[in-house]
Amino acid sequence: MSKVMVAMSGGVDSSVAAALMLEQGHEVVGVTLRLWGGESDSGCCAISDVDDARRVCDELKIDHHVFNMSDEFDNHVVNPYVSSHAAGLTPNPCIECNRHIKFDLLHHRVQALGFDRLATGHHARIITQPDGTHYLARAIDTSKDQSYVLYMLDQKKLAILDLPIGDLTKEQVRDLAIKLNLRTATKPDSQDVCFITREHGRNDFLRKRIPLTPGRVIDTTGAEVGSVEAVEMVTIGQRKGMATAGGTDPRYAIDVDVPNATVTVGKPEDLLVDSMPVKDCVWANQPTSGSVLVQISAHGKPMEATLKDNNVYWAEPQRRVAPGQAVVFYSDNKVLGGGMAC
Repeated sequence: MSKVMVAMSGGVDSSVAAALMLEQGHEVVGVTLRLWGGESDSGCCAISDVDDARRVCDELKIDHHVFNMSDEFDNHVVNPYVSSHAAGLTPNPCIECNRHIKFDLLHHRVQALGFDRLATGHHARIITQPDGTHYLARAIDTSKDQSYVLYMLDQKKLAILDLPIGDLTKEQVRDLAIKLNLRTATKPDSQDVCFITREHGRNDFLRKRIPLTPGRVIDTTGAEVGSVEAVEMVTIGQRKGMATAGGTDPRYAIDVDVPNATVTVGKPEDLLVDSMPVKDCVWANQPTSGSVLVQISAHGKPMEATLKDNNVYWAEPQRRVAPGQAVVFYSDNKVLGGGMAC
C-alpha cells in the first residue's frame, strides 16, 4: 500500500481518480491548489471548486488540504502569458501550469511531505517498457485525451505518477461517480483559461496589464489593406478580427510583427511550409530524431514528419505553427517529448 496524494480540482475526473486509488487500497489524501486569486467563471480555480473537492473528500472519508500557490501561479503562468502576448507569441497557460505548478512544485511537495505517489484526473495513460522506462500515452477516450498538455513529464515524474482514469471513457468516469454518489458526477467539464472570464474575455484581461497597440494590415506585396485593434491579440493563421478591404478571398495572418505594429495577411497557401524550427525540447527519456508523429494543438490531428536537429520536416506541407505554440512528438500513441514552435 502506498501513500498517495491526489490532486483534486473539484471536477468529476479527479474525484473518481481519488476514489479509484482508495479502492486499490492506498492511503489517499486529497489536495486542491489555490492558484488564481481573481475572477474565474470558466476554469478550475473558483472558490466553489475548492468546496466541491473538500466535499468529495468528506464523501470518500479522506483528508483534504488546500495548498496556496497563487504567487507561483502568477510568476510561472499568468505573467508569462501576458508577456508572451506582448511579444506576439501564442502562449498555452495550461501547459505552463502543468510544467511549473502541478508537476514541479506539487511534485516536490509530494516528496517533501513523505508521500510515495501523486495521482491526477488527467485523461492519459502511463506505459512501462520491459526495461522499466516509463512513457506517457494517449487516453483510451481519444476525444478527452490530455497527453498533449503533459508532454513535459520526464522519467522522474512519470515514475511516481498515477493516472487512474486514463483507461476509462468520460462516460464511464461519470457512471462511476454516479454509482459512488459523488457530488461532482454531473458537473460540467472546466473550459478555457481559468483566469480569463467569459464575461470580460482575453482582450479586457490583457488591456489591464499591457498597452494594446492598434496595427496596420498589409498583404504580401506590402500594400496596406486594413487594420487591427490590437496587434498583440493576433496569432498566425487567424482570419477573424482583421478589418481588411478589397477582394473576396479569405485572408489569414501569415506574419505578426509586434514592434512595427504590422500584420501580414495572405491566402491559405501562403501559410504552408515544408519545415519549422522548435526550441526548448524536453524528452520522456532520450532525445529523439527520425520519423515521428507531430501534434500542434490539444486535439489536433497527428501529422507525419521527420525530426532532425531541432527542426520538423513535414511529410507534406502544413500550415505554419504560431511561435510559442507547443509541438508534441509521438510514436503511435506514445509521447516522446515536445518543444515550442519558433
